[in-house]
Amino acid sequence: MTLDYRTVWISDTHLGSRSAQAAPLSRFLKYLRCERLYLVGDIVDMWRLRSRWYWPGEHNNVVRRILNHTKHGTDVVFIPGNHDEGARQFLNHEFGGVRILPYDIHETADGRQLFVTHGDQYDLVVKHCPLLSMVGSAAYDLLVFANRFVNNTRARFGWRPVPLSKFIKQRVKSACMYVSRFEEVLTSEAQKRDLDGVVCGHIHSPAVETEKAIQYFNCGDWVESCTALGEREDGTIELIDGVADVERMLERGEPAFEQPDPHRLEDLIRWEPDDWPDPEAELIGAALGCARSGRL
Repeated sequence: MTLDYRTVWISDTHLGSRSAQAAPLSRFLKYLRCERLYLVGDIVDMWRLRSRWYWPGEHNNVVRRILNHTKHGTDVVFIPGNHDEGARQFLNHEFGGVRILPYDIHETADGRQLFVTHGDQYDLVVKHCPLLSMVGSAAYDLLVFANRFVNNTRARFGWRPVPLSKFIKQRVKSACMYVSRFEEVLTSEAQKRDLDGVVCGHIHSPAVETEKAIQYFNCGDWVESCTALGEREDGTIELIDGVADVERMLERGEPAFEQPDPHRLEDLIRWEPDDWPDPEAELIGAALGCARSGRL
């Protein structure tokens, strides 16, 4: 049993930071099947890796699963964002079956043409005040850390978790204006290019807006929302809850996911072929050490 889509867009996984939800992302990628997979920027958080090295096995598992998709015929396209802008020096190259592009024009099954970009180039704060952007990113990481503490406390009382950043974005006027302005600028760019819509990431606010003249889609993130965008065979694009959708699928009969332990013989025996250690993923994880020295 799998999650089947024609196209899937994922952004803002922030691998290399402690905020990344790598385990649920790895599980999502395990059960995902699609013809094309877009990695829409901020996949690897080189900003964090430069200041403090953090690359646990779960993050390597995500890289390995992405490479497994390329080996099974999926067209994987990586469009770097501001946090992994070091990869922009490799634009129009291919590594491990992953194509690196500055942006892309995706044609849906029903003939719409969508501008696919991370979106940081259209964020005035990132474009003109990079230091302020980094300060804001650090503040966001602190908010995520506080959010986890709050939700752990709420869980002890049996209460549902709350996304603090989403709460703030919905209630603070300046944050609402920022999100609205970002959407306006991106849809305007798509209109200038005579396209039908835009797919982006960057602001960690998942959205599917299809009622307007220029359609707007935002992948969300894998720090808090754990969302992606998926295109069905008829061209319909929907928001995917990467945690809940997998859980619902498993409830319909798929065995529960368990993270194998490579040091236990019984786990090695029961691993599926897709779960075997991938030397390419290990090499890519090691190569990211260049970011620590600022060479990426």
